[in-house]
Amino acid sequence: MTLHENLLGGPPPTHLPDDPGPRELLASGTASADVAAKYPASSLAWAQLADEAFERGSVVESYAYARTGYHRGLDALRRNGWKGHGPVPWEHEPNRGFLRALHALARAAQGIGEQEEYERCSQFLKDSSPTAAQTLG
Repeated sequence: MTLHENLLGGPPPTHLPDDPGPRELLASGTASADVAAKYPASSLAWAQLADEAFERGSVVESYAYARTGYHRGLDALRRNGWKGHGPVPWEHEPNRGFLRALHALARAAQGIGEQEEYERCSQFLKDSSPTAAQTLG
């Protein structure tokens, strides 16, 4: 913890455990749907599916994939001590699947005109990791 966090009494950063299987399969070119089927708890696989759907203009499909990745990520965060708030650093690579899914959910919500969800998810991303919010746009 940094001195700043100690003074404010904020929660420590959450670092999800590494799960290299989905990351390695995606990097090797395995289809995202196949990775999600093999690793259904992987936020990274669902985030990748959400990105691919959004890129081809399938915003509702992207929303569904992103929401799945987001909820899988919330489950993983809670299993690893997260209490509903606090830092989820982008710098810790295993956190990136959740953060990408959260970003994708905000983007897709905006795409279907769900402004309240867009604003909530965008703020959640900024609160969880300012670096992720800046990196993902």
